[in-house]
Amino acid sequence: MTAEAMIASPGATAIHPAWVRITHWVNAIAILVMIGSGWQIYNASPLFDFNFPKSIALGGWLGGAIQWHFAAMWLLVVNGLVYLTLGLVTGRFRRKLLPIYPSQVLADAKAALTFKLPHDDLTHYNAVQKTLYAGVILCGLVVVLSGLAIWKPVQFQELTTLFGGYDIARYVHFFAMAAIVGFLVVHVALAVLVPKSLRAMVTGR
Repeated sequence: MTAEAMIASPGATAIHPAWVRITHWVNAIAILVMIGSGWQIYNASPLFDFNFPKSIALGGWLGGAIQWHFAAMWLLVVNGLVYLTLGLVTGRFRRKLLPIYPSQVLADAKAALTFKLPHDDLTHYNAVQKTLYAGVILCGLVVVLSGLAIWKPVQFQELTTLFGGYDIARYVHFFAMAAIVGFLVVHVALAVLVPKSLRAMVTGR
């Protein structure tokens, strides 16, 4: 029996063990708070010629947004470390996300665009899902590291230098956030199109 199976609830075959479901929903809350507060922080010093509407920004003003952002940051980091550690220890990442073949990604992407991609077996990720999930994990790491480089550019000067300096780190942080938002849009759309996948993330079966 694998470590993941031991962590999962006993009884019927589990699609998502309890630790996956808990960290998933905690991550969802933390990311939404960070995105909303991040948009408010962005509005205080825009990188581009636009601002985010106040209706979708969180915090009301720069100081309030920073407080929300830091609170969600620690939740995201701690929860993310738990998720990454268990994903590696249980072997879930290796089983679920590897291998990824470019030819399969292209074939599954074509099938998805023509609404011919099957979703009968929720225990198996298609190549597009593997790519998206692996990509959003990478973006999560980049957004945290670039955020640290922006937050403490002197204390983490080596990290800030690695990103090309404070100003470039802000752009990296922004585009990593944009990639995560794009993932969320696709993720939610798929949950609506395949509702049993949402049920599985709630019940585990």
